[in-house]
Amino acid sequence: MATIKDVAREAKVSIATVSRVINQDDKVRDKTREHVLSVMKALGYQVNVNARALSTQKTATLGLVVPDISDPFFACLAKGVDSIARQHQSQVLLCTAQNSSDSEQQAIDSLLQRRCDGIILYCTHLADSALIDIVQRYSNVVVVARNIPEIAENCIYLDDELGGQLAAEHLLALSHSRFASIMSELPIQDPKLRLSGFKTALDKQALTLTEEQVVYGTPDQLGGEQAVNSLLKNQQTFTALFAYNDAMAIGAISALEEAGFKVPDDISVIGFDDIYLAHYSRPKLTTLHYPVEAIAKHAALLAINKHSNKYSQLDKTVHSHRYQPILVERQSTVFAPTAAPKQSLNESQIERQN
Repeated sequence: MATIKDVAREAKVSIATVSRVINQDDKVRDKTREHVLSVMKALGYQVNVNARALSTQKTATLGLVVPDISDPFFACLAKGVDSIARQHQSQVLLCTAQNSSDSEQQAIDSLLQRRCDGIILYCTHLADSALIDIVQRYSNVVVVARNIPEIAENCIYLDDELGGQLAAEHLLALSHSRFASIMSELPIQDPKLRLSGFKTALDKQALTLTEEQVVYGTPDQLGGEQAVNSLLKNQQTFTALFAYNDAMAIGAISALEEAGFKVPDDISVIGFDDIYLAHYSRPKLTTLHYPVEAIAKHAALLAINKHSNKYSQLDKTVHSHRYQPILVERQSTVFAPTAAPKQSLNESQIERQN
Protein backbone atom coordinates (compact mmCIF):
# COMPACT_ATOMS: atom_id res chain seq x y z
CA MET A 1 0.00 0.00 0.00
CA ALA A 2 1.39 3.39 -1.02
CA THR A 3 2.36 5.85 1.71
CA ILE A 4 2.57 9.62 1.81
CA LYS A 5 6.35 9.29 1.46
CA ASP A 6 5.89 7.28 -1.75
CA VAL A 7 3.62 10.01 -3.16
CA ALA A 8 6.10 12.76 -2.25
CA ARG A 9 9.01 10.85 -3.82
CA GLU A 10 7.13 10.05 -7.03
CA ALA A 11 5.72 13.60 -7.35
CA LYS A 12 9.12 15.13 -6.49
CA VAL A 13 7.63 17.36 -3.80
CA SER A 14 7.96 17.50 -0.04
CA ILE A 15 5.86 15.42 2.35
CA ALA A 16 4.52 18.74 3.68
CA THR A 17 3.24 19.66 0.21
CA VAL A 18 1.45 16.31 -0.14
CA SER A 19 -0.06 16.86 3.30
CA ARG A 20 -1.31 20.30 2.29
CA VAL A 21 -2.92 18.84 -0.84
CA ILE A 22 -4.62 16.14 1.23
CA ASN A 23 -5.90 18.74 3.68
CA GLN A 24 -7.17 20.95 0.82
CA ASP A 25 -4.95 23.90 1.70
CA ASP A 26 -5.87 26.87 -0.52
CA LYS A 27 -2.23 28.03 -0.60
CA VAL A 28 -1.18 25.11 -2.83
CA ARG A 29 -0.91 26.12 -6.49
CA ASP A 30 -3.47 24.50 -8.78
CA LYS A 31 -0.79 22.97 -11.02
CA THR A 32 0.98 21.40 -8.05
CA ARG A 33 -2.30 20.16 -6.58
CA GLU A 34 -3.34 18.50 -9.85
CA HIS A 35 0.10 16.87 -10.21
CA VAL A 36 0.08 15.47 -6.67
CA LEU A 37 -3.50 14.21 -7.02
CA SER A 38 -2.63 12.44 -10.28
CA VAL A 39 0.33 10.72 -8.59
CA MET A 40 -1.87 9.70 -5.65
CA LYS A 41 -4.34 8.16 -8.09
CA ALA A 42 -1.61 6.37 -10.06
CA LEU A 43 -0.13 4.87 -6.89
CA GLY A 44 -3.53 3.98 -5.45
CA TYR A 45 -2.89 6.09 -2.35
CA GLN A 46 -5.86 6.25 0.03
CA VAL A 47 -6.19 9.18 2.42
CA ASN A 48 -6.41 8.24 6.10
CA VAL A 49 -9.58 10.18 6.89
CA ASN A 50 -9.18 9.72 10.64
CA ALA A 51 -5.69 11.20 10.58
CA ARG A 52 -6.85 14.08 8.39
CA ALA A 53 -9.74 14.78 10.77
CA LEU A 54 -7.33 14.99 13.71
CA SER A 55 -5.08 17.37 11.82
CA THR A 56 -7.76 19.66 10.32
CA GLN A 57 -10.57 19.27 12.88
CA LYS A 58 -12.78 18.45 9.90
CA THR A 59 -14.28 15.08 8.99
CA ALA A 60 -15.65 16.13 5.57
CA THR A 61 -19.06 14.78 6.60
CA LEU A 62 -22.52 16.25 7.09
CA GLY A 63 -25.02 14.38 9.22
CA LEU A 64 -28.72 14.27 8.37
CA VAL A 65 -31.58 12.87 10.45
CA VAL A 66 -34.98 12.34 8.78
CA PRO A 67 -38.01 10.21 9.67
CA ASP A 68 -38.33 8.20 6.46
CA ILE A 69 -36.13 8.34 3.37
CA SER A 70 -38.78 6.52 1.29
CA ASP A 71 -40.99 9.62 1.56
CA PRO A 72 -40.40 11.81 -1.56
CA PHE A 73 -40.34 14.92 0.64
CA PHE A 74 -37.40 13.66 2.69
CA ALA A 75 -35.66 12.28 -0.39
CA CYS A 76 -35.75 15.84 -1.78
CA LEU A 77 -34.42 17.16 1.54
CA ALA A 78 -31.53 14.69 1.40
CA LYS A 79 -30.82 15.67 -2.21
CA GLY A 80 -30.45 19.33 -1.22
CA VAL A 81 -28.08 18.54 1.65
CA ASP A 82 -26.05 16.20 -0.56
CA SER A 83 -25.60 18.86 -3.26
CA ILE A 84 -24.01 21.25 -0.74
CA ALA A 85 -21.89 18.45 0.75
CA ARG A 86 -20.49 17.67 -2.70
CA GLN A 87 -19.63 21.33 -3.28
CA HIS A 88 -17.57 21.19 -0.08
CA GLN A 89 -15.93 17.84 -0.90
CA SER A 90 -17.92 16.19 1.85
CA GLN A 91 -20.22 13.20 2.23
CA VAL A 92 -23.62 12.85 3.89
CA LEU A 93 -24.13 10.43 6.77
CA LEU A 94 -27.86 9.68 6.74
CA CYS A 95 -29.79 8.38 9.73
CA THR A 96 -33.49 7.55 9.71
CA ALA A 97 -35.41 7.71 12.97
CA GLN A 98 -39.04 6.63 13.03
CA ASN A 99 -41.85 6.74 15.54
CA SER A 100 -40.09 7.75 18.76
CA SER A 101 -38.01 10.44 20.42
CA ASP A 102 -35.59 7.72 21.59
CA SER A 103 -34.77 6.68 18.02
CA GLU A 104 -34.23 10.33 17.05
CA GLN A 105 -31.93 10.90 20.01
CA GLN A 106 -29.95 7.74 19.19
CA ALA A 107 -29.50 8.90 15.59
CA ILE A 108 -28.30 12.33 16.73
CA ASP A 109 -25.89 10.80 19.27
CA SER A 110 -24.48 8.55 16.55
CA LEU A 111 -23.72 11.53 14.30
CA LEU A 112 -22.25 13.56 17.17
CA GLN A 113 -19.92 10.67 17.99
CA ARG A 114 -18.70 10.72 14.40
CA ARG A 115 -17.81 14.42 14.80
CA CYS A 116 -19.67 15.54 11.67
CA ASP A 117 -18.78 19.03 10.45
CA GLY A 118 -22.47 19.87 10.56
CA ILE A 119 -25.73 18.12 11.40
CA ILE A 120 -29.19 18.83 9.96
CA LEU A 121 -32.21 17.58 11.88
CA TYR A 122 -35.80 16.99 10.81
CA CYS A 123 -37.31 15.55 13.98
CA THR A 124 -40.97 14.69 14.46
CA HIS A 125 -40.92 13.43 18.05
CA LEU A 126 -38.16 15.15 20.03
CA ALA A 127 -39.47 18.00 22.17
CA ASP A 128 -38.31 21.57 21.62
CA SER A 129 -36.51 21.44 24.98
CA ALA A 130 -34.37 18.50 23.81
CA LEU A 131 -33.46 20.28 20.57
CA ILE A 132 -32.61 23.46 22.49
CA ASP A 133 -30.23 21.48 24.70
CA ILE A 134 -28.51 19.88 21.68
CA VAL A 135 -28.05 23.14 19.75
CA GLN A 136 -26.79 25.03 22.79
CA ARG A 137 -24.09 22.37 23.24
CA TYR A 138 -23.30 21.91 19.53
CA SER A 139 -23.60 25.12 17.53
CA ASN A 140 -23.17 23.36 14.16
CA VAL A 141 -26.54 21.59 14.52
CA VAL A 142 -29.35 23.09 12.39
CA VAL A 143 -33.03 22.27 12.92
CA VAL A 144 -35.35 22.19 9.90
CA ALA A 145 -39.12 22.74 10.04
CA ARG A 146 -39.16 24.04 13.61
CA ASN A 147 -39.35 27.66 14.78
CA ILE A 148 -37.89 27.60 18.29
CA PRO A 149 -37.23 31.14 19.61
CA GLU A 150 -34.45 30.07 22.01
CA ILE A 151 -32.36 28.74 19.11
CA ALA A 152 -33.83 30.85 16.30
CA GLU A 153 -30.44 31.33 14.59
CA ASN A 154 -30.21 27.55 14.09
CA CYS A 155 -33.78 27.02 12.82
CA ILE A 156 -34.90 27.13 9.18
CA TYR A 157 -38.60 26.68 8.55
CA LEU A 158 -41.62 27.31 6.36
CA ASP A 159 -44.42 29.73 7.21
CA ASP A 160 -46.94 26.90 7.59
CA GLU A 161 -49.68 29.17 8.89
CA LEU A 162 -49.49 31.26 5.73
CA GLY A 163 -49.73 28.04 3.72
CA GLY A 164 -52.98 27.13 5.46
CA GLN A 165 -54.36 30.60 4.79
CA LEU A 166 -53.46 30.41 1.10
CA ALA A 167 -55.16 27.02 0.81
CA ALA A 168 -58.38 28.33 2.36
CA GLU A 169 -58.34 31.55 0.35
CA HIS A 170 -57.96 29.54 -2.85
CA LEU A 171 -60.94 27.34 -2.00
CA LEU A 172 -63.00 30.35 -0.90
CA ALA A 173 -62.23 32.05 -4.21
CA LEU A 174 -63.73 28.98 -5.85
CA SER A 175 -66.94 29.60 -3.86
CA HIS A 176 -66.61 26.60 -1.55
CA SER A 177 -68.35 26.89 1.82
CA ARG A 178 -68.35 23.32 3.14
CA PHE A 179 -64.92 22.10 4.16
CA ALA A 180 -63.11 19.17 5.73
CA SER A 181 -59.46 18.62 6.57
CA ILE A 182 -57.14 15.66 7.12
CA MET A 183 -54.04 16.39 9.20
CA SER A 184 -50.95 14.57 10.41
CA GLU A 185 -51.25 12.91 13.81
CA LEU A 186 -47.55 13.54 14.58
CA PRO A 187 -46.86 15.80 17.60
CA ILE A 188 -45.18 18.58 15.60
CA GLN A 189 -45.90 22.22 14.78
CA ASP A 190 -46.71 21.83 11.08
CA PRO A 191 -50.26 20.41 11.21
CA LYS A 192 -51.30 22.78 14.00
CA LEU A 193 -50.03 25.82 12.12
CA ARG A 194 -51.47 24.79 8.76
CA LEU A 195 -54.86 24.11 10.29
CA SER A 196 -54.72 27.37 12.26
CA GLY A 197 -54.03 29.37 9.10
CA PHE A 198 -56.83 27.57 7.28
CA LYS A 199 -59.32 28.33 10.06
CA THR A 200 -58.21 31.97 10.26
CA ALA A 201 -59.08 32.50 6.60
CA LEU A 202 -62.46 30.81 7.09
CA ASP A 203 -63.21 32.93 10.15
CA LYS A 204 -62.81 36.07 8.07
CA GLN A 205 -65.69 34.84 5.93
CA ALA A 206 -67.80 33.82 8.95
CA LEU A 207 -67.24 30.14 8.14
CA THR A 208 -66.11 27.44 10.54
CA LEU A 209 -64.35 24.09 10.56
CA THR A 210 -65.67 21.92 13.37
CA GLU A 211 -63.76 19.22 15.25
CA GLU A 212 -65.83 16.57 13.46
CA GLN A 213 -64.67 17.94 10.10
CA VAL A 214 -60.98 17.40 10.95
CA VAL A 215 -59.54 13.88 11.04
CA TYR A 216 -55.95 12.97 11.93
CA GLY A 217 -53.86 10.14 10.50
CA THR A 218 -50.41 9.05 9.44
CA PRO A 219 -48.87 11.53 6.96
CA ASP A 220 -48.87 9.12 4.02
CA GLN A 221 -51.21 7.77 1.34
CA LEU A 222 -52.71 5.15 3.63
CA GLY A 223 -53.29 7.76 6.33
CA GLY A 224 -55.09 9.99 3.83
CA GLU A 225 -57.23 7.12 2.63
CA GLN A 226 -58.21 6.10 6.16
CA ALA A 227 -58.90 9.69 7.25
CA VAL A 228 -61.30 10.31 4.36
CA ASN A 229 -63.07 7.02 4.99
CA SER A 230 -63.55 8.17 8.58
CA LEU A 231 -65.05 11.47 7.41
CA LEU A 232 -67.45 9.66 5.10
CA LYS A 233 -68.37 7.10 7.75
CA ASN A 234 -69.29 9.97 10.09
CA GLN A 235 -71.47 11.41 7.30
CA GLN A 236 -69.53 14.65 6.99
CA THR A 237 -70.56 16.53 3.86
CA PHE A 238 -68.04 18.80 2.14
CA THR A 239 -67.10 20.07 -1.30
CA ALA A 240 -63.48 20.94 -0.49
CA LEU A 241 -60.77 19.00 1.37
CA PHE A 242 -57.50 20.41 2.75
CA ALA A 243 -54.83 17.75 3.28
CA TYR A 244 -51.76 18.03 5.51
CA ASN A 245 -49.49 16.98 2.67
CA ASP A 246 -49.57 15.67 -0.89
CA ALA A 247 -49.23 12.03 0.15
CA MET A 248 -52.38 12.26 2.29
CA ALA A 249 -54.12 14.17 -0.51
CA ILE A 250 -53.33 11.45 -3.06
CA GLY A 251 -54.61 8.78 -0.68
CA ALA A 252 -57.72 10.87 -0.07
CA ILE A 253 -58.46 11.16 -3.79
CA SER A 254 -58.25 7.39 -4.11
CA ALA A 255 -60.69 6.89 -1.23
CA LEU A 256 -63.13 9.51 -2.53
CA GLU A 257 -63.24 7.97 -5.99
CA GLU A 258 -63.72 4.49 -4.55
CA ALA A 259 -66.69 5.92 -2.62
CA GLY A 260 -68.21 7.22 -5.86
CA PHE A 261 -67.14 10.88 -5.71
CA LYS A 262 -65.48 12.60 -8.64
CA VAL A 263 -62.44 14.78 -7.93
CA PRO A 264 -62.66 17.68 -8.57
CA ASP A 265 -66.24 17.78 -9.93
CA ASP A 266 -67.84 16.72 -6.64
CA ILE A 267 -65.03 17.47 -4.19
CA SER A 268 -61.96 19.66 -4.65
CA VAL A 269 -58.75 18.48 -2.95
CA ILE A 270 -55.70 20.59 -2.11
CA GLY A 271 -52.42 19.23 -0.77
CA PHE A 272 -49.22 20.64 0.66
CA ASP A 273 -45.48 20.23 -0.22
CA ASP A 274 -45.60 19.95 -4.04
CA ILE A 275 -43.70 16.66 -4.22
CA TYR A 276 -42.97 15.41 -7.73
CA LEU A 277 -45.90 12.97 -7.55
CA ALA A 278 -48.30 15.93 -7.31
CA HIS A 279 -47.73 16.64 -11.00
CA TYR A 280 -48.34 13.02 -11.99
CA SER A 281 -51.37 12.20 -9.84
CA ARG A 282 -54.77 12.00 -11.52
CA PRO A 283 -56.08 14.62 -11.42
CA LYS A 284 -52.88 16.64 -11.12
CA LEU A 285 -52.80 17.95 -7.59
CA THR A 286 -53.31 21.57 -6.58
CA THR A 287 -50.95 22.15 -3.68
CA LEU A 288 -48.74 24.54 -1.71
CA HIS A 289 -45.15 24.50 -2.91
CA TYR A 290 -42.70 23.82 -0.07
CA PRO A 291 -39.20 24.89 -1.20
CA VAL A 292 -37.68 21.90 0.57
CA GLU A 293 -34.53 21.65 -1.55
CA ALA A 294 -33.74 25.35 -1.06
CA ILE A 295 -34.31 24.99 2.69
CA ALA A 296 -32.08 21.89 2.76
CA LYS A 297 -29.26 23.72 0.97
CA HIS A 298 -29.60 26.69 3.31
CA ALA A 299 -29.49 24.39 6.34
CA ALA A 300 -26.41 22.56 5.08
CA LEU A 301 -24.55 25.80 4.36
CA LEU A 302 -25.52 27.20 7.74
CA ALA A 303 -24.24 24.09 9.52
CA ILE A 304 -20.93 24.22 7.61
CA ASN A 305 -20.51 27.93 8.29
CA LYS A 306 -21.28 27.45 11.97
CA HIS A 307 -18.56 24.80 12.16
CA SER A 308 -15.99 27.02 10.42
CA ASN A 309 -17.05 30.21 12.25
CA LYS A 310 -18.20 31.87 9.02
CA TYR A 311 -21.64 32.73 10.35
CA SER A 312 -22.72 35.83 8.42
CA GLN A 313 -24.75 38.79 9.63
CA LEU A 314 -27.52 37.77 7.19
CA ASP A 315 -27.87 34.41 8.93
CA LYS A 316 -28.35 36.22 12.23
CA THR A 317 -31.48 37.86 10.82
CA VAL A 318 -34.18 35.47 11.95
CA HIS A 319 -36.65 36.38 9.21
CA SER A 320 -34.14 35.19 6.60
CA HIS A 321 -34.67 31.67 7.98
CA ARG A 322 -38.42 31.75 7.26
CA TYR A 323 -39.54 30.61 3.81
CA GLN A 324 -42.94 31.20 2.23
CA PRO A 325 -45.12 28.67 0.41
CA ILE A 326 -46.60 29.36 -3.02
CA LEU A 327 -49.95 28.08 -4.26
CA VAL A 328 -49.60 25.83 -7.31
CA GLU A 329 -52.92 25.52 -9.16
CA ARG A 330 -53.40 22.29 -11.07
CA GLN A 331 -56.51 20.19 -11.73
CA SER A 332 -57.76 18.88 -8.38
CA THR A 333 -59.60 22.08 -7.41
CA VAL A 334 -62.45 23.74 -9.31
CA PHE A 335 -65.43 25.96 -8.54
CA ALA A 336 -67.87 24.50 -6.06
CA PRO A 337 -70.86 22.81 -7.71
CA THR A 338 -73.25 25.46 -9.14
CA ALA A 339 -70.93 28.25 -7.88
CA ALA A 340 -70.12 31.49 -9.66
CA PRO A 341 -66.51 32.75 -9.98
CA LYS A 342 -65.04 34.96 -7.26
CA GLN A 343 -61.91 37.08 -7.08
CA SER A 344 -58.81 34.92 -6.69
CA LEU A 345 -55.61 35.33 -4.63
CA ASN A 346 -52.79 37.80 -5.12
CA GLU A 347 -51.10 36.71 -8.36
CA SER A 348 -47.63 36.70 -6.71
CA GLN A 349 -48.79 33.88 -4.45
CA ILE A 350 -50.03 31.64 -7.28
CA GLU A 351 -48.35 29.43 -9.85
CA ARG A 352 -50.65 27.90 -12.45
CA GLN A 353 -49.79 24.62 -14.13
CA ASN A 354 -51.60 22.40 -16.60
